[in-house]
Amino acid sequence: MNIIKQKKKNTLSPAQMIVIYYLLAVVVSTILLMLPITQQPNVKLTFIDALFTAVSAVSVTGLSTVAINEVLSVPGTIIFAVILQFGGVGIMFLGASVWFLIGRRIGIRDRMLIMTDQNLPTFSGILQLVRKILFFFIILEIIGAIIFGTYFLNYFPTWQEAYIQGFFASVSAATNAGFDITGESLIPFAHDYFVLILTMVLLIFGAIGFPVLMEVMQFFKHRSRTRYRFSLFTKLTSLTFFALIVIGTVLIHLCELNGYYADKTLHESFFYSLFYSISSRNGGLTTMDINEYSIPTLFILCILMFIGTSPSSSGGGIRTTTFAIILLSIYYFANGNKTIKVFKRELDMEDVIKSYVVFTTAFMLCCVSTVILTILEPTFSLMQIIFEVSSAFGTVGMSLGITAELSTPGKIIIMILMFIGRIGIFTFLFLMGGKPIKTNYHYPKERVIIG
Repeated sequence: MNIIKQKKKNTLSPAQMIVIYYLLAVVVSTILLMLPITQQPNVKLTFIDALFTAVSAVSVTGLSTVAINEVLSVPGTIIFAVILQFGGVGIMFLGASVWFLIGRRIGIRDRMLIMTDQNLPTFSGILQLVRKILFFFIILEIIGAIIFGTYFLNYFPTWQEAYIQGFFASVSAATNAGFDITGESLIPFAHDYFVLILTMVLLIFGAIGFPVLMEVMQFFKHRSRTRYRFSLFTKLTSLTFFALIVIGTVLIHLCELNGYYADKTLHESFFYSLFYSISSRNGGLTTMDINEYSIPTLFILCILMFIGTSPSSSGGGIRTTTFAIILLSIYYFANGNKTIKVFKRELDMEDVIKSYVVFTTAFMLCCVSTVILTILEPTFSLMQIIFEVSSAFGTVGMSLGITAELSTPGKIIIMILMFIGRIGIFTFLFLMGGKPIKTNYHYPKERVIIG
């Protein structure tokens, strides 16, 4: 019997196994959220709302059909924070940490699962990555919780409430979850730049990518930092990541100069723009009612949410490297070059093809979802639906206030988008297509007319 089960398990591809693990996480999370100990007295969470919240938590999106602060008890808040850890760091990362503790040997198949979960090109050095990242995030969240909790003593009546709020704020920001237990996101702290800066720092750590963080740690440990060579991935993703923050800040600021920022001081408008340029890519936390923003600004936020974070991070979207490679390929093709050279390296054409596959699949997925939702939810404007779809796919969690009012079929569409956004486009495609196949033969090549 065990042999048969093992054979069935081995017939599943790593992508299919990852999806099964995440589906199990959603099921377990739904059950936990419906337990009496998790909920406040006299609160009854429906199955569809519990399922939606579980998917949003596992995918660290932040969209919710209920007010988390009105539903979760103190034990429920702690349980919910644990669920966010599984979504933020990754199920296989946390699973590997448990295997370390119990002394279980991590075999090749387990390493392939971790590699697939984090969309890594190879499992070489993957165990070292797991150890360092888990240690880093535990320390990061503890430090964030202590700083937040101590500072929140100025805002909350008891130290218990202050540190619970600080703990959850740290976990939510570091995992890019975007959930809050204040009931108002970061609106009460809209003018508290200390809270905003600390939140943005945690959001960046969670979004810039685990391999980047590991390389930065290695850089500081290296004997001769001037001779240390960062990988092309780290250079490309870091440059794109921070360039998008700057560009997003400038564009949002320009679009709202004569709008929402008309009566704001320079430092207020700057912090609003900077915060939303960062939060729209990963966190989904808000400092004001984003319905106050103009249509051009909302469209910019949709683009930023669609691009998302870096690969192998807590966030979703098409990812920064995909966006960068597409722009580079357009630039080099327009200049008559058939190869893409950046940082004294030449990109592999397979990576270029992958970037276009990810972009095209994601764009089609969001377009189809938008069309379906416009049919299912005729009371909402097109901008509201596009914004909700972009937020779900990018696992961001921002909303123009329609999430709780969606119909059950509409909620299912958003749940599917959040789930795909978490597992990634490649896992989604391999789930449908099965295992990658390498062919040993080629047909004669023939050109076709393009454009």
